[in-house]
Amino acid sequence: MRNWRTCIAVLFFWSTGPFYSVPAFANGPIVAAAASIRPALEELSARYNQVTGQSVRLVFGSSGTLANQIVNGAPYALFLSANTAYVQWLVDLGFTQGVPVTYASGVLALYSRPGLLGQTENPLLALGNALEGGTIKRLVIANPEYAPYGSAARAALEHAGTWVQAKQVLLVAANAGQAVQYALEGDVDVAFVPMPLARLAELQKTGHLQALPSEAFPNVELDQQMVLLPDADQKTQEFFAYLQSIDSREIFSRHGLGAPALISPNLQH
Repeated sequence: MRNWRTCIAVLFFWSTGPFYSVPAFANGPIVAAAASIRPALEELSARYNQVTGQSVRLVFGSSGTLANQIVNGAPYALFLSANTAYVQWLVDLGFTQGVPVTYASGVLALYSRPGLLGQTENPLLALGNALEGGTIKRLVIANPEYAPYGSAARAALEHAGTWVQAKQVLLVAANAGQAVQYALEGDVDVAFVPMPLARLAELQKTGHLQALPSEAFPNVELDQQMVLLPDADQKTQEFFAYLQSIDSREIFSRHGLGAPALISPNLQH
């Protein structure tokens, strides 16, 4: 368990600064990506190296931090965000080239301690009943003002009609990584967390973990977009194309991310 706690603690640290997953002297374009997709993207980059012999350098951090670094001149060639907002911000400012592409769909998961909600087709209804019954002492979500997954969690609670009750036991985490850490440490009864980070922490081994459908949080999108940046060269464009392939979609899916609506059939590897 200590290894997974360390992983989540590192993810929390990434929210305040970039993390390079490869040595700075490695060759290849620099790809800036949301920390929440680190496990998937590291596997993808390794697979890409096996298939093509080409390498990329990966830098991880919070989407907002990376976007601000791009505006301030960071030499990144490709940006993978955890949502569309930061990509659109860069597009509006003229710091991109080409059209943004949705590479995956984020999955919001509901974690609960063992025996609290049980197996149910409507976990939000069970959550409402538990809140009303007073069996939930602490519930955590990422900060909805800054974190897309926090916004989705609040929307889910509002849509289920339990937001007012939930606020009485609510713990607001600085980001999604910290929300997972609270769940992993056993400090909360319920947590709304990104599925990729929940799987990285193996929360399914310590409680009940269930993906929520997008209909549970209407008017909040978790589409995750990527876009080429002005420094992108031919090698960057090739990796950008690979990230849209069937091969990549399968890896993203295995790490708990949903598939985008459209994948080009010509990009299979």
